[in-house]
Amino acid sequence: MVAPLRSDNAVISVVIPSYNRKNFLRKALESVLDQTLQAHEILVVDDGSNDHTITDLSSDFPTVTWLRQENAGVSAARNHGIRKASGEWIALLDSDDQWRKEKLEAQLRRLSTEPNSRACHTEEKWIRNQNQVNPPNYLDKSPRQLFKRSLRHCLICSSSCILHRSLFDEIGLFDESLPVCEDYDFWLRLLLHTSIEWIDQPLTLKFGGHADQLSTTHWGMDRYRIQAMEKVLASEKISEEQTQWVLETLVQKCQVLEQGFAKRNKPSEARLYSNKRKEFEKGLKPLQPTGLP
Repeated sequence: MVAPLRSDNAVISVVIPSYNRKNFLRKALESVLDQTLQAHEILVVDDGSNDHTITDLSSDFPTVTWLRQENAGVSAARNHGIRKASGEWIALLDSDDQWRKEKLEAQLRRLSTEPNSRACHTEEKWIRNQNQVNPPNYLDKSPRQLFKRSLRHCLICSSSCILHRSLFDEIGLFDESLPVCEDYDFWLRLLLHTSIEWIDQPLTLKFGGHADQLSTTHWGMDRYRIQAMEKVLASEKISEEQTQWVLETLVQKCQVLEQGFAKRNKPSEARLYSNKRKEFEKGLKPLQPTGLP
């Protein structure tokens, strides 16, 4: 067996938050340890699990750094791992996902050819209930207008990403006040700040269909996307064109929530998003005439 590559010039820390997912976590860790380019350290942050994650797995993975905190959510767990990491590069992985063995090596190779780039993500292979499924076309991850398209849908998967740690100093960590959509919020802030390299190969295996997935336990996730976009609007880095894209998306998402709360007989919440929609509409500029008949 050929020994895995190790780069002395690129110290990588892998950060994996986990909550009651020890069976998935084992496979995730095996995929990290099988990398052709080995990470400097692997940190698992147990977010207050009650399934004996650390007790049952730590002896099988003695090189892993095991951290435990009281249950505070995925953002707090990720942030704890990022703060404790010593690497120049931070690779994120969710506990139920896995990597192809060449993933880290391919990303560091790409980043070495783009010296001004500090982030890279890959294409994904989706697996639901043991079956491969094709992601919908609107989740196209190519660089074309990535910020604009990411306003409607979260197009960057945390498990596919590696980032230079300086980016966290510049844009902040994951927002711990958001129960869901923390990834949507973080990647919007990153895309407003810098570009991200993309490898059009499915080097990340994304598993879904779990009953405990946050996206299946929270109705009205657009509430949190609206919070994220409101933060983006307040950024000094946003351009006038980007401001219009954000306002257009805010109006659309407020309309959806306004109608949804009305159907659920929650008039005060419906009124809240109606008022927000009207305020965002005030910032929209009228379409410029094209000069065509």
